[in-house]
This record gives sequence, C-alpha cells and structure tokens, in this order.
Amino acid sequence: MTDTPSLEVDHLTKRFGDFTAVDDVSFALHPGEIFGFLGPNGAGKSTTIRTLLDLIRPTSGACRVLGMDSRRDAVEIHRRIGFLPADLALWNNLTGRQTLQYLANLRGGVDWGWVDQLSERIGADLERKVGEYSSGNRQKIGILQAFMHRPEVLILDEPITGLDPLVQLEFHSLLRETADAGGTIFLSSHTISEVERVADRVGFIRRGHLIAVERMAELHDKALRRITLEFAAPVPAAAFEGLEGVHEATVEGATVTAQYEGSMAPLLAVATQHDVLSVASASVDLDEIFLEFYRDEVEAAEER
Repeated sequence: MTDTPSLEVDHLTKRFGDFTAVDDVSFALHPGEIFGFLGPNGAGKSTTIRTLLDLIRPTSGACRVLGMDSRRDAVEIHRRIGFLPADLALWNNLTGRQTLQYLANLRGGVDWGWVDQLSERIGADLERKVGEYSSGNRQKIGILQAFMHRPEVLILDEPITGLDPLVQLEFHSLLRETADAGGTIFLSSHTISEVERVADRVGFIRRGHLIAVERMAELHDKALRRITLEFAAPVPAAAFEGLEGVHEATVEGATVTAQYEGSMAPLLAVATQHDVLSVASASVDLDEIFLEFYRDEVEAAEER
C-alpha cells in the first residue's frame, strides 16, 4: 500500500438538528486495502457514506476521495468510484441489461466484455425485467453497476444482502482481486462475519463514535478464549473473581464458564482445588471479541 490515502474521513461530524449522527470520526484507506466499516443499524455508517458521496454535507470536518475534496470535486469523484447503496432502487420495466446500458451511457461507455465476464461469475440474468427479479438478483445488478467501469475506489453498503452463499464466495473473490490490483474497497456492514473473510482492517462505529480501528490479523491475535469447567459439586463464584487474564466468569451450579486471555494457568490453579470432572475450551468469535474487547470504550462513548 502507498502512503497516500485513497479515501479520508477527517474529523467528520454530522448533526441533524439536535441529533448527532456522526461525531468527530477520522480514518484513512490506502490503495490495495479492503476496509470493513462495522456497526449496528443506526450507528452512523450510511451517514458517513452519504457525506463521502456529497449526498449530504458535513456539519464540520471533511472527506477526501483520491485526494479530492468530496464537496468541491464531487463530479470527478463520482466518475472514478463505484457505489452500491444498502437500499438499491432500480427501474422495474427495464431488463437487467437495459439498466446497465443506461447507466453505462451516463458514464460514457464501459467494456461490455468485462461486464459479461462479471455477469457470468456471479450468475446474473440480464435478460429478464428487473421487476421480475428476486432480491438476490436485484443485488447482482447492483454489484455489476458498481464494478462495470473498473473504479479506483468502491464504496459498498451491505453488499451481500440477498446473495446465496456460493455467490457470496465469488463476490469476496472479486473484492480481493480488485484490491490486489490496487483498488480500494470500503465495505460497510452490521455483520462482522461478512467482512471477516476479506477485510484487511476494520473500524467499529457505534452511536456516531468510531470506537476502534484494528487490523484483522491483530484482532484475531487479541481473541479471548472460553473455558467451560464441570465440577462434581457447586463452587463459589468468588473463587474465580479477579484472576489474572480472566475477563468474565459465570457460575451456574456445578458449571463455570469463563472468558480469558493469555495463560490458562491461574484459572486452572483455582479449578484444581475442587473436584473437576471435565474441561472444554474454544475461541470466542469476532462478534464477542468486539463486545468484550471494546466494552469500556463503548460504554464511555455512550456516556458522552
């Protein structure tokens, strides 16, 4: 990746009256990177995207795409990027191909050999009218229109909605190929598993605050583990409180479940003081990593 960002959000704040949708958010993406922008519905993801596209104006701060100001240079930016909105609206009386032809003409033409190749890869039927499509087939047209002009930056909002698992895999392969060729991909989602397969970095936004930005590999390294201990008789919860590396321990009768990081030794030292019948351990998935690792940051942001 180069040092020059291909997409920048610089201290972005957007208010609607007394409501702050995005509060002082900053991050930067570089060529060759897939960035996952994660958060629950209403977190501020779509507001950030609309500001990047100059569909709405920031209250303060700025956005830059390919080194250009999102407000001053919006027309040139739109020429060089691809965008897939979360709620895609199309013309029901046009076929898929007619829809793409219309959008391609607005752009001054595209390579139809490339479009047909993309269409074949994701199994898009371009000859039926859009009004006859399932939600998944409509989404395929949305993907095609975002990729058909080989954009330098792709901004994708909930892109796999309605796609079956095999098409999702092909779509993720297309994302990685695009990034490997030097493109930049901004992938917004409320589902961590959606971006886990392809993202290089992830940013987590909640209630308009950017809680954290992490490299995916480093996030996996920080993964907690969960251990379940079965005892011959109930054990006191106080025995597991304050142990080194233990983030949370719950006791239900003779069963203790704990989340921990690092060495298991302190936990086992206490456990073996009692009659242990069985021990089971597993990694915590990324959804729980976010909820646990950023618990303090999330609570602090919500109190502001």
